[in-house]
Amino acid sequence: MTTVTKTSEINKIQNLLKAVFIIVPIVAGLDKFFNILVQWDTYLAPATLEMLPFSGETFMKIVGIIEIVAGIIVAIRTQIGAYIVSLWLLLIALSLIFTWHHPDVAVRDIVMAISAFILAKLSTPPANAG
Repeated sequence: MTTVTKTSEINKIQNLLKAVFIIVPIVAGLDKFFNILVQWDTYLAPATLEMLPFSGETFMKIVGIIEIVAGIIVAIRTQIGAYIVSLWLLLIALSLIFTWHHPDVAVRDIVMAISAFILAKLSTPPANAG
């Protein structure tokens, strides 16, 4: 396989990951307001709910806004947005692991965090050849 073909395949993978990390955070963020996919506040561990100064529903709406903004940042500044999404997903996964609340979702979020990190790395501007 030539270098040009490899570069073309990498660009296709990068574009696919970019689309995923624009669409998924925005859709998940919007769903925090409508609960069509899932009742999101049920994903909060009881200990977390006790610490909040407001309802779980309000907290999840705040989370939704953050996710929507993260997806928009991926669209506008892919590398920075991908690092933000990667860190966000890792923090969610760690929260779920430490509370042992939905550990299956934690594993999924770790895989997604790694994928977002790969997008960030693929989006690094090439070094100047000079």
